[in-house]
Amino acid sequence: MGELIAVLSGKGGTGKTSVTAGLATALADMGHRVLCIDCDIGLRNLDISLGLAQAGTVSFLEVCRGEYTLEQAVRHPQYENLRFLTAPVNCAAEDIDQAAFSSMLREARQQFSYVFLDAPAGIDLGFRLCASHADRVILVTCPEPAAVRDAGRAGEVLELMGKPDVRLVVNRVSKKMFEIMDVTVDDVMDSAGLPLLGIVPEDANVTLAAAFESPLLRYTRRGAAAACRRIAKRILGLPEPVKI
Repeated sequence: MGELIAVLSGKGGTGKTSVTAGLATALADMGHRVLCIDCDIGLRNLDISLGLAQAGTVSFLEVCRGEYTLEQAVRHPQYENLRFLTAPVNCAAEDIDQAAFSSMLREARQQFSYVFLDAPAGIDLGFRLCASHADRVILVTCPEPAAVRDAGRAGEVLELMGKPDVRLVVNRVSKKMFEIMDVTVDDVMDSAGLPLLGIVPEDANVTLAAAFESPLLRYTRRGAAAACRRIAKRILGLPEPVKI
């Protein structure tokens, strides 16, 4: 039975989607069967971070309705083990049949080692829908005070939902900015009140890879790409140091 991982953030702009793509491609590259589901209804961007912007896509709503099967999810041309379902455009989170969504995820667990749900930012219905089904939650923040505060609030909501396995990824970390602000990653952890899964540095290659329609881990092996590989190993339970 596979593991379902919800990737969440308290606010937009934290780089949640690029982290989702980085972790999914890293695990697929290590030989694990991975399904990525973009659950950000109306604001889908996961296809860009995966390098699939020009690919034909199937939405998870179409699978929920029985119009397509999971076997028809888009296969990544560079990662044989990676499949992708996009988010529907012309609907709202309230329109999703939760029973059908749950059924699709149960089937996905049987077919894939890891299922990533890239949830909408914030703590509204889409956030709760993804979190409620997750075995593990990755909460992505960046070091700016507003993002850290919102991550802390999201963590409180997840605790009230009874989600025990919530880990923090601090994204877009700049050593120079930390020095200017006189803060550390430990300070971010303390403010958010969550244990750390990993750190991802600020990296222009994230934007460049998307612009050139390439997965980050195929565009470069350094910076944010290397960080995503380290975090993926930690997800697998392998001993991997936390570093920038």
